[in-house]
Order: sequence, then C-alpha cells, then structure tokens
Amino acid sequence: MRNYLMMATMLAGIGLAPGVAHAQSAIAGRVDRLESEMRAVQRKVFPGGSGQYVQPDISPPEANTTLPGSPASSPVTDLEARVSALESQITVMTGQIETTQHRVQQLEDGFSAYKRTTDARLKLIEESASQASATSGAAEPESAVSMPPATRPSVKPAAPITKPVTPAAKPSASAAKDPLRAKKVAAVEKPPVTDDPAEDSYLYGYRLWQAKLYPEAEAVFQKVVATYPTHKRASYAQNLLGRSYLEEGNVRAAMQSFYDNFHKMPDGDRAPDSLSYLAQTLIKIDKPAKACEVYGVLDQVYSAKISEAMKAEIVRGRAQAQCK
Repeated sequence: MRNYLMMATMLAGIGLAPGVAHAQSAIAGRVDRLESEMRAVQRKVFPGGSGQYVQPDISPPEANTTLPGSPASSPVTDLEARVSALESQITVMTGQIETTQHRVQQLEDGFSAYKRTTDARLKLIEESASQASATSGAAEPESAVSMPPATRPSVKPAAPITKPVTPAAKPSASAAKDPLRAKKVAAVEKPPVTDDPAEDSYLYGYRLWQAKLYPEAEAVFQKVVATYPTHKRASYAQNLLGRSYLEEGNVRAAMQSFYDNFHKMPDGDRAPDSLSYLAQTLIKIDKPAKACEVYGVLDQVYSAKISEAMKAEIVRGRAQAQCK
C-alpha cells in the first residue's frame, strides 16, 4: 500500500510539471514583451538615454506590491511582481506623454491666435498709413497727420495730481471774438469738482460736445488724453475727439483720431467704436475695400466686446461697402 501511494504521488508530480512550466513560460513571455515596450517608450521620451523618469503632477496610487525574494517566493510570484511593476511604469509614462501633448497643443493654439491678431493689426497700420495721404483736406499740410510706427507703444503714466483741477477749457479764438459764442460756452454747466479730475474734465468736454461747441470740446478731450492717458476716460475722450472732428468736416483729423484710439489704447472701452467710425468714414470717402478690411479687424480683435447694436451697424456697413 505504501509503495502504491508513493508511485501515485510521483505520477501526479510528473503530470503537474508541464502545467507549471507552461505557466512560467507564458509569464516570461509577458515580461519580455512589457520590458521591450518599456524600453521603446524610454527611447521615445528620453532620447538622450538618461534612463530617469519625470514624476507627473498626477500619478496613480502606488500599488502595494511585494518585493521579489523578500520573503522568499516562487519564480511565478517574482514574475507577476515584475509584470505589475512594468504595467505601473507604462501607465505613468502614458500619462506623462498625454499631459505633455495637451500642453503643447495649448501653446500652439495660443500662438496661432496671437499671430492672427498681430497680423491683422499690422495690416491695418500699413493700409491706414497709405490711406491717410489720400483723404480729403488737401489744404492741410502733410505733416498734420503722422501715422505712428507699427509697434505698440508703451504709455507712460502721467505724474500724479495732488490738487483737484477744475475742468475748464481755454476759450477758442472764435469764442473770444464772438460774444454770442462766448455766452454759449459760459452757459454750459461745469460738473462739480471731485477727487477724479480726469472724470470731471471728460464730463465737461462731453457737455460741450453735446452743445455742438466742437472746438472747445476738442480742447478738453485733447487735455484728457494727454494728461490722463491710462485713465478709463482717455479712450472715451479720444473717440469723441474723432467724432467732433467728423462733425466739423475735418475727415483727415477724424480718421487719425479714430486710428490712434485703436493703436494706442487697444484695450480701451471705446477702441471698437473708433474702428467702427473709421470704417464708416472710409465708406463716405468712397474707400469701400479699406472699410471692409477695418470691419474684418474689428470682428477679429473685438468680437467678444461688440454690442448687439454695433453688430447691426457692422452688418449695414458691410452691406453698403459690398464686403465679401
């Protein structure tokens, strides 16, 4: 009986040996494949062959794996641990690659948007420079309008004002010689003096502009832009300065003023309005092609800031200019 049991055990061991050998062979194949893929990923991510990993910002939790050989384990257990370690490393490496690709795509998209905006501004500057000399107002000297360079200038803040300034404009020569006009200027109510002289001056100039006292309003607007170039109302004053010139029939000065508001204060509240008025002025002087280019820049640069009323005005202007 004892001999019979020993023979049965030996036969069972012989029968199980091929299965164990097959399992070890299969796991060894997986290990070889994973190690080969891991080396390929390392060559792709680290061409210099540094052999070091960059830890990602977000990584999967560390697996609670048992180190091979401590405590002593079977060859199958060691191979499974190696497979798990390789799979974890490949997961981390894949996450790093996907994160890097996403960041590169964001950089490319941002640069493309910046390039489109810059190209549009440069094109408008070049076209406006050639257009300024062809507008009406030939009696004015050519030096009356000088287009600024194509680079965006840095605006130097004005010196701080410690004492409030009463908003007032120097009377023009016509007002000094015309008592009736001087009476009209004096009739315009000045706003109360506050701790914001730029706001006070702008409001006074706006009231002069509403009263159609354009030369006096222009003097105030010029002072606001020159004295408070970084104030919120500087863009408003520059825009109304162009509209005042337009009301007087000074098309050349109006176009220059509208353009300066876009070029010098592109982030100002009234920069889109100035571009819209510039396009309308180009239509009036029979330059529809140039007006279409301005409308294109307006839509490209300020699409998010354009009001519904301005959108309707742009549609009418583009139809009048027969823009494609």
